[in-house]
Amino acid sequence: MKLDLHLAIYTPHLKIKKEADKRYIFDPLRKKWLVLQPEEMVRQLMIQYLIQEKNFSPNLISIERGLQVNERAKRFDLLIYNADFKPFMLVECKAPQVRIDNSAFEQAAWYNMPLRVKYLLVTNAMDSYCCQIDYEMRTFAYLESIPEKP
Repeated sequence: MKLDLHLAIYTPHLKIKKEADKRYIFDPLRKKWLVLQPEEMVRQLMIQYLIQEKNFSPNLISIERGLQVNERAKRFDLLIYNADFKPFMLVECKAPQVRIDNSAFEQAAWYNMPLRVKYLLVTNAMDSYCCQIDYEMRTFAYLESIPEKP
């Protein structure tokens, strides 16, 4: 089930600057300027949504960290922890022109292997999907909304 998150309304909350023909966006969690790429814009809009709309603590959001998946180095986009600092939700961000399809969810599921989060969220800012995983039953279900903060 497609979610209607209206991420574009958070654009005014982003800090963007231009220097020497390059555009940069400020990441408030990492506290640094990054080259503005389409996927980075989506990631920053999602961060604003999670903090402002869902009231997730910025201290419980991890950005672009490395992890090992079958002895291969990978990097996730966003990982949300619960109050006990256990992985709660994995967010995979795609550039707006990238279609959200099974391959996007397969990538998120692949990254989730060592994490075993309860929720997976995949977004390109226009299309967003969230599912809940039941490891015992080996099933997943698409949700009508993003779960409340852990």
